[in-house]
Amino acid sequence: MSHEYQLDTKDFHSLKTASQKMFNVISERLNVQTAYVTKRGETAMTVLSSFNREEEIIPEGYSVEYGGTYCRYIINNKESSLTTDNLMMDELTRDLEVSSQLQVKGFLGVTLVDTSGEVFGTLCVMDKEEKNFSDQDIKFLKSMADVLSHLIELDQTQYNMALLNVPIIPITKGVAIFTIQGIIDQHRADKIMKNVLEYGVEHDVDYFIIDLTGLVILDKTFPKVIVNLVQALEVMGIQTIMTGITPEIAQREMKDTNLIKMKTKTVCDLESALSYIGFTLIENQSNPV
Repeated sequence: MSHEYQLDTKDFHSLKTASQKMFNVISERLNVQTAYVTKRGETAMTVLSSFNREEEIIPEGYSVEYGGTYCRYIINNKESSLTTDNLMMDELTRDLEVSSQLQVKGFLGVTLVDTSGEVFGTLCVMDKEEKNFSDQDIKFLKSMADVLSHLIELDQTQYNMALLNVPIIPITKGVAIFTIQGIIDQHRADKIMKNVLEYGVEHDVDYFIIDLTGLVILDKTFPKVIVNLVQALEVMGIQTIMTGITPEIAQREMKDTNLIKMKTKTVCDLESALSYIGFTLIENQSNPV
């Protein structure tokens, strides 16, 4: 799998969640105030996830041009690490603008790579006080980075699956089917809304048949994105027809009335949906040779 890391920082759900849980352990083990993970972009390093025990030194979203970061030295170092007891006095880092901005001393950072060995960013710790990190400290932080590397792979895989998991099937000119399978989380909801609306415009769709057969209801809540999607399509002049409504969805509808409020046409199956539009499925009756 090729990793170009075009995902937005918000798309690394697993990495961010795991790093937050690990930061407390790292902070206590190395006795530091701040720990953070950065993602390398085309021109800058951006803090993806951060932990500040007391004073906020590194906020999430903090971004610095690559040439002016400590990360550049970490990534380019043959040991894939950088450590100093005082960033503001170290010959390598004292003249960097970021050193005067942050006013920190103790620092340790290691390269964060994916399971293919490609550089993703860095895992770093820092403190207002001078720190003398040992070889064991470096080894420990690298082991934490190794764990996070597998989460990078997981997030990349989930992202790629989400891109594919908005199955839109063209039936004929002006008619398409969107089948919903599985659970819809917020990340997937955003993809559904974006992909379906863009498809509708690009392919001049008049009717969108939305098939709910494979939808999994989570936490007893009908996905709000489906309601929003129907409304958005209607505003665009695209008529929607809902099919595949399971007994579970129907029972919940008695209480929530989401489908009734949408005022969309509902039918029992795909054949009925096509018949409503004016198409008929005809079985091939020709005799076998």
